[in-house]
Amino acid sequence: MTKLSDETRTVIASCPHDCPDSCAMLIDVKDDRITKVRGNPDHPFTRGGLCIKMNNYGDRVHSPDRVLYPLRRIGAKGLGKFERISWAVALAEIKQRWGTIIDEVGPTGILPYSYLGAMGVLNGLFVGDAFFNRLGSTITERTFCGSGAATAYYMTLGDSSGLDPESFAHAKYIVIWACNSISTNLHHWPFIAEAQRNGAKVVVIDPVRTRTAKKADWHLAIRPGTDGALALGMMHVIIAEGLVDDDYVERHTVGFTDLKARSEEFPPEKVADLTGLNPDDIRQLAREFSTSQPAAIRMGIAIERSPGGGQAARALCSLPALVGAWRKPGGGILFTPEFAFPIKWDDIIRPDWVSPGTRIVNQWKLGDALTGDLDPPIKSLMVFNANPAVVIADQDKVMTGLAREDLFTVVSEQFLTDTARYADIVLPATTQAEQFELMYSWGQFYLSINEPAIEPIGEAVPNTELFRRLAATFDFDDAQFQKNDEDMAREAVDWQDPRVAGISFDALRKKGFARLKLATPATYTPHAEGNFGTPSGKCEFRSSLAEEGNLVFSSFRQGSEEFQPGDPLDPVPDFIPPQESVANSPELAKHYPLNILSPKSHAFINSTFANLSKQKRHAGEQMLMIHPEDAAMRNIVDRAPVRVHNQRGVFEGVASVSSDTRQGVVVAPMGHWLTDSRSGNTVNVVNSTRYADMGRAPTFSDNLVEVTLLK
Repeated sequence: MTKLSDETRTVIASCPHDCPDSCAMLIDVKDDRITKVRGNPDHPFTRGGLCIKMNNYGDRVHSPDRVLYPLRRIGAKGLGKFERISWAVALAEIKQRWGTIIDEVGPTGILPYSYLGAMGVLNGLFVGDAFFNRLGSTITERTFCGSGAATAYYMTLGDSSGLDPESFAHAKYIVIWACNSISTNLHHWPFIAEAQRNGAKVVVIDPVRTRTAKKADWHLAIRPGTDGALALGMMHVIIAEGLVDDDYVERHTVGFTDLKARSEEFPPEKVADLTGLNPDDIRQLAREFSTSQPAAIRMGIAIERSPGGGQAARALCSLPALVGAWRKPGGGILFTPEFAFPIKWDDIIRPDWVSPGTRIVNQWKLGDALTGDLDPPIKSLMVFNANPAVVIADQDKVMTGLAREDLFTVVSEQFLTDTARYADIVLPATTQAEQFELMYSWGQFYLSINEPAIEPIGEAVPNTELFRRLAATFDFDDAQFQKNDEDMAREAVDWQDPRVAGISFDALRKKGFARLKLATPATYTPHAEGNFGTPSGKCEFRSSLAEEGNLVFSSFRQGSEEFQPGDPLDPVPDFIPPQESVANSPELAKHYPLNILSPKSHAFINSTFANLSKQKRHAGEQMLMIHPEDAAMRNIVDRAPVRVHNQRGVFEGVASVSSDTRQGVVVAPMGHWLTDSRSGNTVNVVNSTRYADMGRAPTFSDNLVEVTLLK
């Protein structure tokens, strides 16, 4: 903490939100109010800047709309009418209601629901898992963000930290694939731009001409869900034209013969028909990628959001080894560096407390779980770090479930979100400015600390304290629930791991951040000599894990980070076509001929910030981007109100007629709250809950709709 004057002090902080940047921040405080939030200029990745979401973070912390005290519902579900109660009363009611459920149907009648509303080690994804594992509740499986691509990545490269994000500055060729860096990974862009200034070519592969695509040297507007075909088409050209790094493939990969045979099925002309790209562009991309070393791929999570997303990710992960890109700094693939952080997740989650056979419910199927015929039924739902009313597909069914009068719902929140409005009990949660936190990252190589800048406002508590209180309420006296936040942070890291050698917890608190003990970005070559974290120690073009029938990398559930047995999977990357498309679903396409994408908004992080005035003004109301030719066929003009519908539901928005999207593809950014919607729902009402091929990942990008002009 630094004192700027007698009145103002500056506190070390770190952004908690669901973003790979995990920015190091400084918070200025005067008279117990935040006066300014800024990026830490000393942090090599943050470099002093923040994004549009965080620049006015003080407005969020001090918003008059904050939930500051426990609340009990007094009106119908969804109306948002509550009365203030004490913590003692709230906890007593939770114990009584849950106790009755446990007596009647057992603890699996209770379902916890959380995700990455906060992503710190202490208060983030796994904060409630130990308590609910001890309680014996239904296990929540969280796979709708990253699990499919993570499964594919792990099958191919193992637990590799991948390419250092900062080393992109040294790349000669950069492919940003299924990632809108400027909107969702902003602090990575300066390293890409530096390489671009030094002569590197930047290519963006995305159906939409995003902010990132507009800054690139070349944009390839691929058809949604056909990325795997393009990657295999690149391999076809690379292998057929003798552009393979034979030495690297021989020494550091397995399965080349099988990959070669598979690639022969994907000549450029066939791939062009599948992807909507020009065959000469496919050849050019393959040739440039293989001959411009070091070449880098930034693979976004959106790669997984189609029926063949996992296999597409496997193909992308295979490309760098095929051409020897790993040999030099700036060469390889970046997905998520979280494998580099030696966090002792099992000590936080306590999977050893899970009884064999405990029921598992995937969060993507929340609507089914709340409205279906599970035995025993879900009688209570507890939501924290999440807003499922907005972010889950099959939205109408989710809302029907939340409206059940016999469903006892508890929500821990900072605001009365669309989900919280259906709660029976709402508990006040602190913001990052009011709590201590240890941050890791899935987008850079720095551990960081967040110190509380102000005391908790009202009676808000951190998630850690919430679950300590719940544990005490249920008479759980385990040592797990007696630790304070600082002890939890100290014990969460394996300080004996060489990746944190020389980093002490006290020094980390003093400076606020520390880079993992890896080579510098200018020298970091994790796989120059192989050393992949796979069973073979090599990049597995033919995956031994897939051959064993392992499918789900379960890093997002109340259990260990491990593979769970699944159905057999083709061990060699292949192309699985979209399920809902004009080509593959002609009867459905007669009624719903447009493919809809629902990417992240530039102004929101999922649904977070979507209730704040500055971000709402920037985003505008729910927009639907539509190509001029598609718009003209429907007599739709720019800014006209439109109705978007399919067999699952309907929502309304405002047309943005633009050639930034492909013909046949419409785009509706997600995150808007239902309470701000013209129709009382959002884009997720038309998205299905089908799984992709790996990791039980979602299929956000595989949904057909029709758009009509609202009269």
